[in-house]
Amino acid sequence: MRRHEAIGAALLRKGVERLGLLQIDSVNVLVRAHYLPLFSRLGAYEIALLDKLVAAKPKRLFEYWGHEASLLPVECHPLLRWRMARALRGQGVWGPLEPFAGEKRREATALLARIEAEGPLAASDVAATRATKGMWVWSAAKHALEWLFWAGLVASTHRRGSFERVYDLPERVLPRAILELPTPRGVDARRALIARAGRALGIATADDLRDYYRIPAPDARLPIEQLVEDGTIIPVRVRGWQQQAYLHKDARAARKLEGSALLSPFDPLIWHRPRTERLFGFRYRLEIYTPAHKREHGYYVLPFLMDGALVGRVDLKADRKAGTLIIQRAHLEPDAPHHTAERLIEELRLMASWLGLTSLAVATAADLDRLFASLTCTSAEPVRMSEAELT
Repeated sequence: MRRHEAIGAALLRKGVERLGLLQIDSVNVLVRAHYLPLFSRLGAYEIALLDKLVAAKPKRLFEYWGHEASLLPVECHPLLRWRMARALRGQGVWGPLEPFAGEKRREATALLARIEAEGPLAASDVAATRATKGMWVWSAAKHALEWLFWAGLVASTHRRGSFERVYDLPERVLPRAILELPTPRGVDARRALIARAGRALGIATADDLRDYYRIPAPDARLPIEQLVEDGTIIPVRVRGWQQQAYLHKDARAARKLEGSALLSPFDPLIWHRPRTERLFGFRYRLEIYTPAHKREHGYYVLPFLMDGALVGRVDLKADRKAGTLIIQRAHLEPDAPHHTAERLIEELRLMASWLGLTSLAVATAADLDRLFASLTCTSAEPVRMSEAELT
């Protein structure tokens, strides 16, 4: 629920705990992905407060593979050691990292020894093995460090301004009290993670539950059965869903579905696209890696949630130098209520203010006519920009 009063660190911690994790992504065309879910739920908060929470010592949040790269409460560390143990054996990791569990193990061990002796290290600090240009063209050092990270042999201290991950020994990063907690059996850890997923989602299918923390399907069956048996999740049927659904015991139906929010492409509410379609009848795909001329809705598109329905989507870009939030493209759903554009503009203005941007700029695209109509009714005139100016 959106709040109008000041949002402090305690509310942010509670928000992260409720969600269970914040997904991290390198794209920064608008704002880093992990900031958005708390804005969508709480409202405009001071971004520096989340930065302080991430940097706090002893650590309260740590980075690891949750739902992709994620920030998680440190209490989740023992629950993910089964994943680290598999990575140590070269299982469940990205293909190019597998050799570091075997024939290239010596290279990884050498880097680990260097970190132990010299302190925190990033891939770019290993000058002799720099990669060629390209997002996914990693150096040998980066591959080795990522395998060490996946295997839990190093932990992320922080990310540099370039978003590069910096690694150090876990005992120099994570609280001793967390590292000394006993490691649960794999099935018990996965049961605890699925229970967290169920609490965050409220109602979900087995596929939704396991996807939250990327638990392989064969590993999810027994934990789900156990959670049903102990009453944590309750089997239910949802009209229109073909799959069996599960209701978390603490889930409560809202009396009214009111409010608006722009959702990150990596928001837990919509990151599992099949669930998004089941819940909202809304087909959504991330088109970042789609060639520009083939994109249907845009580069960094945020769905617009209004009164319990997904009623539109906007492709946004923050021009920080000009202090402008650019609406590159916008689409309203065919059945969107007549006041959708007005509510969307309100939300865009709130986002711009939260990001410290002083104006909105709107592309002169044919499908923005309804948005222009709403904008021109406000006190601030929109800035019209051509497609050429937006590229």
